Amino acid sequence: MNPIQAAGVDVDAQIRNLVDSLSLEQKVRLLTGADVWSTHAIPEIGLGRIVLSDGPSGVRGEDFDERHDSISLPSSSALSATWSLDAARRYGQVLGQEARRKGVHVVLGPTINLHRSPLGGRHFECLSEDPRLTSGLAAAYVSGVQSMGVGATPKHYVANDAETDRFTANSVVAERPLRELYLQAFEEAITEAKAWLVMSAYNSTNGTTMSENKLLETPLSTEWGFDGVVVSDWTGVRSTDASANAHQDLEMPGPKGHWGAKLVDAVNEGRVSLAAVEEKVARILRLAARVGVLEGFEPAVTETPVELDGRRVARDTAVLGAVLLRNQDNVLPLDAKSLRRVAVIGHNAEEARTQGGGSATVMPKQVITPLYGLRRALPSDVEVSYNRGAKVAEGIQPFRRGDMTNPVSGGPGVRVSFLDKDGAEISAEDRFASQLIWFGLGIPEGTVSVHATTVWTAPSAATHHLGIATVGRISLAVDGRTAFDGELKDETEVLGAALFFPPTFSTPVQAEAGQKVRVDVEYQLDTDGPIPFSVITFGQEAIVEDPRAEIDAAVEAARAADAAVVVVGTNSAIESEGFDRENLDLPGHQNELVEAVAAVNPRTVVVINSGSPVLLPWRNKVGAILQGWFGGQEFGAAIADILLGVEEPGGRLPTTWPAAIEDVPVLSTTPVDGQVVYSEGIHIGYRAWLKQQADGGAAPAYPFGFGLGYTSFQLGRAHVPTTATVPATTSAQTTARGRDVVVHVPVTNTGSRTGREVVQVYLAREASAVERPVRWLAGFGDIRLAPGGAGSVEVRIPARAFAHYDGGWQFERGTFQVLVGRHAEDDFQVHSIELR
Repeated sequence: MNPIQAAGVDVDAQIRNLVDSLSLEQKVRLLTGADVWSTHAIPEIGLGRIVLSDGPSGVRGEDFDERHDSISLPSSSALSATWSLDAARRYGQVLGQEARRKGVHVVLGPTINLHRSPLGGRHFECLSEDPRLTSGLAAAYVSGVQSMGVGATPKHYVANDAETDRFTANSVVAERPLRELYLQAFEEAITEAKAWLVMSAYNSTNGTTMSENKLLETPLSTEWGFDGVVVSDWTGVRSTDASANAHQDLEMPGPKGHWGAKLVDAVNEGRVSLAAVEEKVARILRLAARVGVLEGFEPAVTETPVELDGRRVARDTAVLGAVLLRNQDNVLPLDAKSLRRVAVIGHNAEEARTQGGGSATVMPKQVITPLYGLRRALPSDVEVSYNRGAKVAEGIQPFRRGDMTNPVSGGPGVRVSFLDKDGAEISAEDRFASQLIWFGLGIPEGTVSVHATTVWTAPSAATHHLGIATVGRISLAVDGRTAFDGELKDETEVLGAALFFPPTFSTPVQAEAGQKVRVDVEYQLDTDGPIPFSVITFGQEAIVEDPRAEIDAAVEAARAADAAVVVVGTNSAIESEGFDRENLDLPGHQNELVEAVAAVNPRTVVVINSGSPVLLPWRNKVGAILQGWFGGQEFGAAIADILLGVEEPGGRLPTTWPAAIEDVPVLSTTPVDGQVVYSEGIHIGYRAWLKQQADGGAAPAYPFGFGLGYTSFQLGRAHVPTTATVPATTSAQTTARGRDVVVHVPVTNTGSRTGREVVQVYLAREASAVERPVRWLAGFGDIRLAPGGAGSVEVRIPARAFAHYDGGWQFERGTFQVLVGRHAEDDFQVHSIELR
């Protein structure tokens, strides 16, 4: 126990005593990271280091090393498609469990910026276009993580809804949409789930970069009562005085930064108050106490949490979030007993994208692809053929692990050697993957270059294009012949370009099936970057000389099959951190492929492997469409279960899907003169679509909240109170449970299978003194019922749902419509409620 603690002194007082015991230099040192992933320890007061790790869909730990594998959960857009608070809580619990296993104290997630535009590059990593759905799921996620004694970090606060010029862009947002949409998405994670951290964003909001912005104080700390740590996004602190005088608490990464000795001087010279520094230190010590690295303080969680099966949760989430968009003539589920031949088609069937690109990347031990999942699930007497059909993956893709042999150990994988300035080996290690990433850790001191070598076994007789991808100086040798020795230059000057969109080189290599080819790569380290970050990828590039021939081969396979499963999707050059999308098209010749296959087989099932909306010009020509998202490591197992009827697709769209990019009402993510002006105000997502349709504009292909199943349900007449009482005066906080409006909706399963229904309740006001959306989501709930089963769904509508922001939360008395249905454009049950 720390000697300065005394019986009867509360925790905050004890923490203040600890703060007072530190010198100014110690206090300031604690405010900047010790390295890329952890804070400084102060052993003399019993303070250990706090380890932070990227989420939000897996916990990587302090390195990108595939030997230290992680559970890879479905992406956040898949989680939000579950419309399930229970699923979000379990998801968070698995992340907390993974963090404990890896010695991590803080998970950097959830990412809860809104889907303002479908072009947003991190759309897959965010939850939804609606603040109510986002806020509820985020709170459940945070609760799940923190129930394991690990801190959660809602990010990126706030209005960080695009990637273009993300370090410098200024989001210009009026007060009302800022409060009602973008801040509301964060609110419940703070006020209800009591998040222990929040991450400030790179961007500016209304002219001030977020690490210096007054929004860190109000509403975050004042109105919402946040007592945790505001951590910067990595390199997001850009100043000394301005950021230190704001409610920015922790600068990451370290040890170099804008605070340190500069902040000590600022305090001594009176430009930054000592009280401001001490408040930050107190918050960091409070976090340390909560996560159990401050001696003498009881952690927030003292009992050993119940262990969950991470792979099971990954699979269940993928099933529950998969959205059935079309099922013409009940093509699905497929009857395995009646099948003799199934044609599986599509690059993503074999090389599925199970997670998005960028900092969200984790290294799972195993990934189940749709092709593997179907082959494993179908009876042995069913012939499963595979054709790529159309290339999707761009650039250099790592070698498959099973095709590599370590030439030193003789086992699978790659030999990696760290060399000094004279070329002498400092140390070496055996790796399993040919994408090698070092971010802060893993490269020994004195290393000047990294040499990697493997013996690759050609999987087929062909001309293979072997290559490298990185930023910097690198050489490639194939069977002892130098194919490249030079510099691959980054033209973007974006931090992390080597991971997000690296320049590449490839060379043709003629090889027979089973032929052994030695590959050697040597990379010169760059030691001048702001963060120690190196990425080397070596492997194959898919180059197709005759795209039509690939499609024709897939068509012949489909023609001869009882059913064709076409897996289409995006690639890492389209959906990733670091850049926004240019369009919503499926890359390559995938649309042509689907059209051709559907023309010869009416039982064509299309599985979409994307993290965000894509255009589906063939959507009315195929038998069935299933949106599988980036489905995590169990993606293929979940898809097989759904297609074969073992499970029902449980998802509903968390964002609107357009029919054409020209129809999208809020589209641009590109700053103009450094600014992204949110001119649409309160109308984003389905709200914008409904406004557009009311003005005679286009409708979407699939509305927000839409999703089919394998059974049918009937919604009975809902019980809705006729009146509701709201506060007589405006208040920052109007979410108390006692003021909720509770709606009960009877539900009956009228079909022949067990299934799940999601009930959605919207509000509307036809005659209003203020501008409002046509309708807006107020609450939701779900129920699972056996055939013929009946039950009731309770949906709670918080008083805040009736309010609008005008210098404070205001309530317009009078009549609101309560709309009960299944999606944002349903034929609703209409009820009235009088607000008093």
